[in-house]
Amino acid sequence: MKIAILSRRHDLYSTQRLVEAATARHHQADVIDTLRCYMNITSASPTIHFKGAELERYDAVIPRIGASITFYGAAVVRQLEMMSVFCVNESVAITRARDKLRSLQLLSKKGIGLPITGFAHSPDEIHDLIRMVGGPPLIIKFLEGTQGVGVVLVETSKAARSVIEAFLGLKVNILVQEYIKEAAGADIRCFVVDGDVVAAMKRQAKSEEFRSNLHRGGCATEVEITDEERTMAIRAAHIIGLNVAGVDIVRSHRGPLIIEVNASPGLEGIEKATGKDVASSIIQFIERSVERNQEKPKNKF
Repeated sequence: MKIAILSRRHDLYSTQRLVEAATARHHQADVIDTLRCYMNITSASPTIHFKGAELERYDAVIPRIGASITFYGAAVVRQLEMMSVFCVNESVAITRARDKLRSLQLLSKKGIGLPITGFAHSPDEIHDLIRMVGGPPLIIKFLEGTQGVGVVLVETSKAARSVIEAFLGLKVNILVQEYIKEAAGADIRCFVVDGDVVAAMKRQAKSEEFRSNLHRGGCATEVEITDEERTMAIRAAHIIGLNVAGVDIVRSHRGPLIIEVNASPGLEGIEKATGKDVASSIIQFIERSVERNQEKPKNKF
């Protein structure tokens, strides 16, 4: 089987592990720079070109689309879908997950537990917005951001008003969210593959830091999740439409709450913390999916 990995860099841990896992299972795995792809959009025979030539035919593609190239990356994935290539995560699910507001609204509609979250456009209603999410301390975060970038903890109403006014003045879309104090700077990353949690780790923020992201200096350890947390993570990935997802959960006094669903979760932290071969789980999922697609009867009309 021939697998394409859409990634900007060959040397990233996640990219290398996916290549290793595919090769170990006797598949060809090629890393394709997403931004070097360009498309011929035609109803007769849509194609993708790469480095001056038409891209060869692949059985499956693993999108590793960074936040800064979401629009173009999703377009490349969409073109591959038009060419009937199996995509681990579809383009609509990737864009859905990348928009924090949209994904939270979808999860809320299905009754998934979430932190109280506010969204506003006008600076005139800041006082009520702060009150609505329970008052300070509270979290302010960019709608599009990764690895803890664009996430601010404010501890007073005065500071909250100042930060919100500043962001709105710069025309930056933000969410205002309650701060789950009892989580004590920790969250749980559940790695979902094909409707199952294949690995889970607890991420703990370093001293004097509330963000648990490993890129912010947090540490990770394997964790035993509850049945409720497992079910919640699987449901969240399904609602967003992701076959492979990183679902981030905080433990609160009112039960587990989802804070984010990630369409391109990194493999390094989860594999090193748990010792699980997550990359191979993804390749095995591709094998099952491609085999199922090949077994489907072809429409003669």
